[in-house]
Amino acid sequence: MGKRIALAALLVLFCFTVGNIFAEGASEKKASSAGKQIVVGVSVGDLRLERWKRDMDLMVAQAESMGAKVYSNSADGDAKLQLSQIENMLTKGINVLVCIPVNGKVLAPAVEAAHRDGVKVIAYDRIIEDSDLDYYITFDMLGVGKLQATYLLKKVPKGRYYLLAGDKTDNNAKLFREGQMMVLQKYIDNGDVKVIGDQWAEGWLPEKAMKLTENVLTAVNNQLDAILASNDSTADGAIQALIEQGLAGKIPITGQDADIAACQRIVEGTQTMTVYKPLPRLAKAAIEFAVNIASGKEIKTNATYKNGFKDVPSVNLDIYAVDKTNMIDLVIKDGFHSYDDVYKNVPAKDRPPRP
Repeated sequence: MGKRIALAALLVLFCFTVGNIFAEGASEKKASSAGKQIVVGVSVGDLRLERWKRDMDLMVAQAESMGAKVYSNSADGDAKLQLSQIENMLTKGINVLVCIPVNGKVLAPAVEAAHRDGVKVIAYDRIIEDSDLDYYITFDMLGVGKLQATYLLKKVPKGRYYLLAGDKTDNNAKLFREGQMMVLQKYIDNGDVKVIGDQWAEGWLPEKAMKLTENVLTAVNNQLDAILASNDSTADGAIQALIEQGLAGKIPITGQDADIAACQRIVEGTQTMTVYKPLPRLAKAAIEFAVNIASGKEIKTNATYKNGFKDVPSVNLDIYAVDKTNMIDLVIKDGFHSYDDVYKNVPAKDRPPRP
């Protein structure tokens, strides 16, 4: 009887010991998986603009929700610095690079450097030209320009138009203009629209747009009917110039990005419209792309863009024209901006009902 009890005790001890061994092995395996956390490098061209700061914050949040890590930096508008930052980023052991280029024409060496390290590159809302770019994720760039021009023509079917574009080194600026002209050209040809100014704002900066607009207003003695501004920062600069001349709110003006300041201007009446590009969806898609690439999963695209070297597999997301009439339905209900932030400068009695 004593021998059976001793044998049973030894059996229990053996099982307990083996169990501990397997438990320790499982713990070590879990730690090993955690040690292989996916790291997404995000190179931002210029965080001085509200648009890109919002994108960056959204990407970080999405990565955290997926258990990935973001290593990021901003070049603050300096293309050479961005190239150097990317080269340094590659030494940190990133798995995938997401890049918002300052100048898409000069970053081909960054793509080559990434590929030498086995890192795939996703261009984010600005394409990298003349390179073996892996993927491009964006909104319909030609569609943005078409939407802006179509909207403005409904407001001003005939008149004197001032075209205010972004930075000439940004391929997106050219695509927006191309889309605008797809709609405008026939109206220009038949004489309904007269282009009295055509300017490109360096760096998309408001101060550059303001100066350009001041010069145009002076040249035409304020005889202007519409401003086709390609984004909200250029619209901001143009509106500052209009304010100086007492013309703010009197001349329809377009925009793009649905920046909070632009949305406020729209409900206040100094900016007419903006193009809403749901940035949370873009940021989410970019990080999901990066994580799926790093995990070896299948990547699905729905478009291609020519970058001078190849037809880059791309994803186009939908865009929307936003003005006073649909600000709540498209921007506020989507959670992009809050009701209180958008209408903070509008007297409570003049605000639409809270959703």
